[in-house]
Amino acid sequence: MTREHAPPASETGAPLSGSVLAEAAVVFAVVLSIHAAVWDRYSWCAVALAVQAFYVQYKWDRLLQQGSAVFQFRMSANSGLLPASMVMPLLGLVMKERCQSVGNPYFERFGIVVAATGMAVALFSSVLALGITRPVPTNTCVISGLAGGVIIYIMKHSLSVGEVIEVLEVLLIFVYLNMILLYLLPRCFTPGEALLVLGGVSFMLNQLIKRSLTVVESQGDPVDFFLLVVVVGMVLVGIFFSTLFVFMDSGTWASSIFFHLMTCVLGLGVVLPWLHRLIRKNPLLWLLQFLFQTETRIYLLVYWSLLATLACLVVLYQNAKRSSSESKKHQAPTIARKYFHFIVVATYIPGIIFDRTLLYVAATICLAVFIFLEYVRYFRIKPLGHTLRSLLSLFLDERDSGPLILTHIYLLLGMSLPIWLVPRPCTQKGSLGGARALVPYAGVLAVGVGDTVASIFGSTMGEIHWPGTKKTLEGTMTSIFAQIISVALILIFDSGVDLNYSYAWILGSISIVSLLEAYTTQIDNLLLPLYLLILLMA
Repeated sequence: MTREHAPPASETGAPLSGSVLAEAAVVFAVVLSIHAAVWDRYSWCAVALAVQAFYVQYKWDRLLQQGSAVFQFRMSANSGLLPASMVMPLLGLVMKERCQSVGNPYFERFGIVVAATGMAVALFSSVLALGITRPVPTNTCVISGLAGGVIIYIMKHSLSVGEVIEVLEVLLIFVYLNMILLYLLPRCFTPGEALLVLGGVSFMLNQLIKRSLTVVESQGDPVDFFLLVVVVGMVLVGIFFSTLFVFMDSGTWASSIFFHLMTCVLGLGVVLPWLHRLIRKNPLLWLLQFLFQTETRIYLLVYWSLLATLACLVVLYQNAKRSSSESKKHQAPTIARKYFHFIVVATYIPGIIFDRTLLYVAATICLAVFIFLEYVRYFRIKPLGHTLRSLLSLFLDERDSGPLILTHIYLLLGMSLPIWLVPRPCTQKGSLGGARALVPYAGVLAVGVGDTVASIFGSTMGEIHWPGTKKTLEGTMTSIFAQIISVALILIFDSGVDLNYSYAWILGSISIVSLLEAYTTQIDNLLLPLYLLILLMA
């Protein structure tokens, strides 16, 4: 018989990593904090999910070490199953709690569906790992079976038939997206990152299909429909061209012309009519009217255009330095890469203060542009494909080990998700008082300030390393201090923020997320804002 009360070294194939255990401890601290704040049957499900994910994570790590995983994953990190598994369930729990407090039953049920969907997707990833692990980890299977049984039992008695069908639809989409994208894009994700990114895309695709079929009943905000259509449309365009260019050379002029023509056909013939059906307006006229509706918006757009020009100049300047350098493998230093974090902070703060709805739409447009340019670079589409490959290769790091360069897209997502994810009907009636008033700033604090300061000070002044990592104590402490200073500045310049003496919770949330930054090997630009968002919402 095998003993498996804790994941032993003999079963994982390697001694337990101190950094992985520390990361798990931080995630459990977040889970227990949310459990204490919510304290209902759903939060007990989250605790059960975290326990089983902790055990299964070591099976995924073992599969990655042995090269036995079904797909090729990013190898410079652990599997990251535990921190990724908890994002959607915890987000759904705090969303349910906030919307319940303001008396919005629709979004309260929506939060429960988000939590149930996250748990279903995480359990599927666990079952996949256990199914291909040899020898079969009997005790871990028992733990996962017990946790899954508890979750399924509670959800069965909590969800309506329609909600159960919705969860199963998302799970089915997630399975197919995993098979397609992980095959087409090897080494771009860890199992945890795939769970987080593809789980979110699957949920959005299902929401778009659901709202398209019930468009007569839907009276949603055009801004929300705009985000859904743009994200899903760009993903489907990418899958289409990835499949097509398997059979033809994408680097020729004929293929490039075909790419541009088909992009126009798909955009004008599919995406725009789809959006028109949802918002009942001409999408282009609506967008132009929305962008230039007020004088404040015009000023913000001009200001953001100047910052975008500055970012392009930074890229060109760094590449000019590489051209003059004798080393052919010259890479931009850490500080140079963090210039973009400062530019993004300067972009988002005025938008959050003066016009969050405009920022919502502008970030969506920027995401579409980033994804389109990455398609052009990846497929070597003329005339910009090779130029983009040369310009962006300077800013690669160990996380860009696959064929795609996703770091800048993750940075945009990390800053934008706190703006996109919080239902606006649940932010009225003073429901975002206290620490929740900082929810829109979660990306700015965690990535724009915290991660940037930790990286710069840690790499230049750090001497005391956290056990098992390259991160330093000095970097983490300066990160916490910088975020506290930023909160103070937000209080000064944003009159709509009233913390109501919730300073201890804010300090604890910032400290926990800073510790997660020190120990995680996942994409911190994506993970940190989500965890800070969850803690501040609670």
